[in-house]
Amino acid sequence: MKQRWTKEQIWEWYDARPWMRGCNYMSADCANRIDQWQSLGWEERFATTETELRLMQETGFNTVRLIIEYAVWKEEHDFFLEHFDRYLALCAKYGISCMITLANDCMPPKTELWKPPYVGEQTYDWGYHGGKKHSQHSTMHTGPAPHFYLDEEESREDYFKMVREIVTLHREDERICVWDVYNEPGNSRRTDVTLPNIKRLFEIVRECDPIQPLTAGVFHIKGDENTPLEPCEQFALENSDIVSYHFYRDYEEHIRVIKRLKKEGRPILNTEWLGRCLHNTVFDLFPLFYLEKIGCYNWGFVAGKYQTYEPWEGTWSRWAQGTEVDVDFTKWFHDLYRPNHRPYDPREIELIKRFCAIADEDFKRESEERK
Repeated sequence: MKQRWTKEQIWEWYDARPWMRGCNYMSADCANRIDQWQSLGWEERFATTETELRLMQETGFNTVRLIIEYAVWKEEHDFFLEHFDRYLALCAKYGISCMITLANDCMPPKTELWKPPYVGEQTYDWGYHGGKKHSQHSTMHTGPAPHFYLDEEESREDYFKMVREIVTLHREDERICVWDVYNEPGNSRRTDVTLPNIKRLFEIVRECDPIQPLTAGVFHIKGDENTPLEPCEQFALENSDIVSYHFYRDYEEHIRVIKRLKKEGRPILNTEWLGRCLHNTVFDLFPLFYLEKIGCYNWGFVAGKYQTYEPWEGTWSRWAQGTEVDVDFTKWFHDLYRPNHRPYDPREIELIKRFCAIADEDFKRESEERK
């Protein structure tokens, strides 16, 4: 399908599979996505991944969202392609499909501490969301953040080459469920510079003619329908086969956002959620996603070096400035399991398992009725 899927086509695809539920994933021993994909320490981290995928299967999850890393593809090309395939195979072993994210605008601000990613031993700071004191989760963006690869013509064209190669190699790979073309397009104050890039990336992936649907998530969306989307997010919404969005606010506001998105008439995926500090909880949202049959990917699984159980730095800053006061700092932000694989809150996991089991019973019954 070298054009956007019709509503009938995407609904047929969506209804033919069990309710999609899972998480944004990297193993607990990864400091960042370079650690997730590079050769240094690969076998040790891959063993950790298998242990965690087994736990994921026991939890009831059936899909993960993975963000690829250009620096590894560039510096360790053959290794990356081989081990990307091994990663897909390992996920499939535990009944887990993969959403693959191809580009990303969640970028740190350019300060004197800024430097591009590099392959090799990775550093991290303890006590900070994402393992970095100066990160994309701060409030330091005063202008468009530098994109490590898409701002310069040479690396941009090379990046497009990577996307074309990966999608072409896996265009008929049923272990991949969705191509997530662009993570948070226009984030980090990059709105104007992102629009031509997201347009080109959609063109490239469409040209590869994959069997999987395409999406790119809106993330600035408000429940107020009079609040327009940024141009690159509007483009993403209008060109995605399946609607996706990110949202880390409370239940009531979430209801308004879902109501707005349902008007698109397409299946919906929430590809980032779970911000307990901001009252975005498992207890409120997981049953809601089940009831609305919205596929969902919370952020994080086992707490580790990436430290996404810590609040965003921006949340701390806004709280200190008095611009965001309704924050519960007694709770973890993301992640479901402690480093010892005990649940952060056993009641969360019990609820997740219950609704996953109900959803699978629903799917089995509906499948038999369609025969």
